[in-house]
Amino acid sequence: MPVQTKSMFHLVSINCRFSHSCLALFYVRNALEQHLPGHSLLLSQFTINDPYYPTLLRISRERSKAVFFSVYIWNHAVVHRLIHDLARLRPDLIIILGGPEAQALGELPEQCTLFLGEIEGAPQGFYHDLQQGRLQALYQAEKASCFPSPYKEDDFTGALQHRQLYYESSRGCPFSCSYCLSSGSKGVRHKPVELVKEELTALIAARPMIIKLVDRTFNDQPDRALAIWQFCIEQTKQVRFHFEIAPDRFTAPMFALLSTVPCDQFQFEIGIQSFHTPTLAAVNRTMDLEATCRNIQRLLALDTIHLHVDLILGLPFETEESFRDSFHQVFRLGPHYIQLGLLKVLPDTEIARQAEEFGLMYCSEPPYEVLATRWLDHTQLADLYDFCECVEAFYNNRFFRSLWQYLLQTGEEPFAFFYELLQLCRQYNFFQVSRTHKLMTQILADLLGKRKDGKLLLDLLRYDWLRCGHRSLPEYLTTTTQPELRNRLRESLPQNVEGLFTYQTRVEFLKQASFVELSREAMGFLGLINQENQLDHTGTGLVALLPEQTGGVMKFQRAVSLLESDSNSIQ
Repeated sequence: MPVQTKSMFHLVSINCRFSHSCLALFYVRNALEQHLPGHSLLLSQFTINDPYYPTLLRISRERSKAVFFSVYIWNHAVVHRLIHDLARLRPDLIIILGGPEAQALGELPEQCTLFLGEIEGAPQGFYHDLQQGRLQALYQAEKASCFPSPYKEDDFTGALQHRQLYYESSRGCPFSCSYCLSSGSKGVRHKPVELVKEELTALIAARPMIIKLVDRTFNDQPDRALAIWQFCIEQTKQVRFHFEIAPDRFTAPMFALLSTVPCDQFQFEIGIQSFHTPTLAAVNRTMDLEATCRNIQRLLALDTIHLHVDLILGLPFETEESFRDSFHQVFRLGPHYIQLGLLKVLPDTEIARQAEEFGLMYCSEPPYEVLATRWLDHTQLADLYDFCECVEAFYNNRFFRSLWQYLLQTGEEPFAFFYELLQLCRQYNFFQVSRTHKLMTQILADLLGKRKDGKLLLDLLRYDWLRCGHRSLPEYLTTTTQPELRNRLRESLPQNVEGLFTYQTRVEFLKQASFVELSREAMGFLGLINQENQLDHTGTGLVALLPEQTGGVMKFQRAVSLLESDSNSIQ
């Protein structure tokens, strides 16, 4: 028997994962409550990974008058399937589709309505027709003059519990990038700063895991950004904030304030897209590249703000050589995360209208990934795509930071290194299996062990493995086992080492720490020795990895060097 509920309107979101939420869902909820008071509303959030059939049943069983879907490139396929099945199951059901990909659903069942634009700007006739159950096929909304935060206090303990919160302090973007849907909407509408502070206060009180500001360019007005950042810092240290920023729009007061931000409170997403100036010109992307690099380096030097830097593969005029150069420049900056995205040729964007001019071949269904360009044939682009997948898997974590630092300090070409790594990944069938830390370390050990500097690099792998929190080395990196090292240290370590252990805590220290033997060269590179007498007669040193972690964005187990016969060697 169908489940009978009081719900009249069912608002459904299909998110990428459970931790995400859908901002549009709550805007629609509030608009319906305002214009059609007295009607019952049900909010349901699913994910694209949920089993399809139970999702369909949960929606079809609700005896709602209408169901609303917000359509995006990531949920397009699921929504398309749902609406066609719902139409057959419930011929009386009104289906309303909004969001940036609603128009791309193709031929729609008869009872479907397209709603284009912002719900706050809906024509009054839309609500009248909805109440009467006689909707038109299409409604076009106007730009909203205001868009207050849609959240209510109950949301934080209900639909939004244990999820990321999304918030917009502005709509629109100061840029007109030809590949972005925002380019079709000119100008930026900013909320008053005092209203932003008031709304953020309510979000902060809910103690979410993170508040993600979805403003396309949060710092397009530096003084405004400064005021909001100052407010966030003063309000809490317990909530993380995510901002999309333009890296060349920083001022001295902004840097002065950011130097006071507690570690991990802010994270910045920085879209560079390309360092190739003809490419940037072709997509209407304006950026001061020198200022961009300089400002990213200053932000990284703070070691308190997580930096996520984006490049896009498949843009016009981007050749294999120019993409290689862009990657080199980003890698040399040393951000915490490098996202190498693939161009999506979205309908109704300027770049989609230029597809023939640029020789763009792309997938016919969302997310419309580029397949070839005038400058990269399909084979080249596919190869570069695999390269990007390899970089993202190995770089975007804290597992191998000493290795990346070595590439930077020695001036080795990073593209060549990762391309060689890619070939080995293919032999390991890496992209078809679980990408574990252990497997990645094994592949790197295989690659690095064949090099002239292999002994040093394998030592860096050992060090990084243990400082990431592992208690012992994998078999392919083990030279001396942890029990053997502990037994040796029981006999040779002093009874007291100031700042490390006393005779009373010595046994506990040996239990809690992990140990690794490293070469003279590795110890020097890692800054763990500064005197020749800190090595034994074999030219190796011993490093202890302690339970406590270091500070900074990338957190590791604290490392100290040990000389078994001399307590003065402790670092």
